[in-house]
Amino acid sequence: MGIVEEAHNVRVVGSGERTIVLAHGFGTDQSVWKHLVPHLVDEYRVVLFDNMGAGPTNPDYFDFERYATLQGYVHDLLAILEELGTTSPVIFVGHSVSGAIGALASIHRPDLFSKLVLISASPRYLNDVDYYGGFEQEDLDQLFDAMRQNYKSWVSGFAPLCVGGDMESVAVQEFSRTLFNIRPDIALSVAQTIFHSDLRDVLGLVSVPCHILQSTKDLAVPVVVSEYLHRHLGGDSIVEVMSSDGHLPQLSSPEIVIPVILRHIRFDIEA
Repeated sequence: MGIVEEAHNVRVVGSGERTIVLAHGFGTDQSVWKHLVPHLVDEYRVVLFDNMGAGPTNPDYFDFERYATLQGYVHDLLAILEELGTTSPVIFVGHSVSGAIGALASIHRPDLFSKLVLISASPRYLNDVDYYGGFEQEDLDQLFDAMRQNYKSWVSGFAPLCVGGDMESVAVQEFSRTLFNIRPDIALSVAQTIFHSDLRDVLGLVSVPCHILQSTKDLAVPVVVSEYLHRHLGGDSIVEVMSSDGHLPQLSSPEIVIPVILRHIRFDIEA
């Protein structure tokens, strides 16, 4: 295993001819894919990894300057693919911020990706003139202040809102666990990077086919954002709004969402 693979806890399972890369979003780690992986291993080579800063990674490796923008994560993803030595383009499944990371990586190296499956992804979270991302700056300031003041209390409030369930639900407990595994100062830095990101100007440079999957109800990403992505991406794209609630539907509603993800993994958009 190479240095990059080790730092990101890269795990490869399955032995199919085609490779699928599963990339998790903020506050989670590769365990968020536990309901999907068993459906893939007989047919695909599946690559899982942890974004730098996630709980299972070494916090000493987290460079606050490098990860002040999404480009730090883009370079990590490309380095992982290079170290794995993939011989053909991969199917990339990115949840939340990893959808944005995958899109940016595909601009740098479109030859590495056959398609992007974007789950709960957003090019920008802040509202703007003629754009509804779901948040005002005041909302984000309050969120960051709450993280600074009492991280444990913030997690207890944020997790059920984000997942779309109560504290007793298994999915909320799982998301709370992975959030608590992140060092609070790193979690705050990552959240600031994500919520202040803006990919709108580069969406037209994404030439790889994109499958955009979105929950009907999502605290972090309104449904209109998925339509915005569809209209502005440079390559072919398709949108499916799923009858699921919450920002982590693959964890909270696997019975609804896993069949949808599998269908889009196997289905290629016809130009």
